[in-house]
Amino acid sequence: MRRLQWSKQKLKEYQEKRLRAVLRHAYDSVPFYHEKFRRAGVSPSDVKSLEDLTKLPITRKDELTQADPSKLISREYTMDKLKILRTSGSTGKPFKFYISPSEDDWRKSIYLRANISCGQKTRDRWVVVTSPHHFIDTTDLQRKLARAHIRIFAQECVSLFKKIDEQVKLISQAKPNILDGYTGSLYLIAKEVAQIGLKTICPRIVFGTADFVDFSARRYIENTFHAPFYDQFGCAEVDRTAWQCPEKVGYHMDVDSVITQFVDERGEEVSDGERGEIIYTSLFNYAHPFIRYSTEDIGMPMRDECSCHRRLPLMKLVEGRRDSFLILPDGRLLSPMSFWTVMRYFEHADEIDSFRVIQKKIESLEVYVKTRNSLTPLETLERTLVGHIRRCLQIDESSLDVQVDFVKEIPVDRSGRLRSVICELPNLPKIS
Repeated sequence: MRRLQWSKQKLKEYQEKRLRAVLRHAYDSVPFYHEKFRRAGVSPSDVKSLEDLTKLPITRKDELTQADPSKLISREYTMDKLKILRTSGSTGKPFKFYISPSEDDWRKSIYLRANISCGQKTRDRWVVVTSPHHFIDTTDLQRKLARAHIRIFAQECVSLFKKIDEQVKLISQAKPNILDGYTGSLYLIAKEVAQIGLKTICPRIVFGTADFVDFSARRYIENTFHAPFYDQFGCAEVDRTAWQCPEKVGYHMDVDSVITQFVDERGEEVSDGERGEIIYTSLFNYAHPFIRYSTEDIGMPMRDECSCHRRLPLMKLVEGRRDSFLILPDGRLLSPMSFWTVMRYFEHADEIDSFRVIQKKIESLEVYVKTRNSLTPLETLERTLVGHIRRCLQIDESSLDVQVDFVKEIPVDRSGRLRSVICELPNLPKIS
């Protein structure tokens, strides 16, 4: 928390010290970066300041998905002792990466810092709407306190795959002070709460993340729950990287954890107020480093200083992952993040290079899959994927037809981006 008040110069010195350390580590112990830097004709000693970071080449997700996984992991770590995580698959190209236990705790500590800054207290009842796979995502300290029956930042999780009315019932029973989760799911919950006129869910604060929704949807959440909504931004690879404080001037960037650059088509940093592709360099990922890593999101650095007096610099989101909500035959609306989560935890996810789901009829989904290094027969892959989707969505064969088509390529859209979830049904709420 003290770093929130550091001067710009002190923050910069801290960033540069950690940057030099992570670059040296990656060059010396991660074959992928050693080879990449040598091909580019640069070495860690060439980067002495933040301004020198542009000397390093940008790393694209395609490079990582195509690389030998063993070359992405530091030789100082044993792979079977690392935690496996997967990207959201928002671009239709999910891949897995690894973090150490200490890195896992660091991510959660940085995450909590923003929540505390917005008013969350240690013993608040905290309900998170998320995937069941995240139900055990707590820090070592939280787990030790839980075993001692001490509720400090204790989370109660609600599955986003349950029917909306069941989610609302569980949240109401929990009586949360803090309501947290994927923004698209929170919007759908707010719609249900407003429709049935429920008055028993009264959080003091609402936090949203992962889904891009417009201002009107966020305002709808606030009006429904009579509580401020704070958006948080990031990606699975480096976790949360920026967040709104109560002033909502922009998004405070966690620059003491991740260096965020905004670059033009040539890879050069843009000026304040100009749009740029977001490039991340993690200062804490040592097991599986991310150096000048692009997630293909677009943002804008801001010169403004926030009146909250926190010294972390500000950014503005311009555009990013824009996908559609799906609607299931039983009336449930499914946010893009929900379907990304389904694909992320498919048992053969490592054999999927990219995917796209298109809904043209309410009773059917078309799933296009490009495989990579697949050893599973396509018939088996198709059968298990269809079953996995139905189980996750809790819907039977007679209600939803899932057609899987294996293709050579997933084409980009007109903007040059890969859209992974597309709904072509009429009369759906537009939330992107």
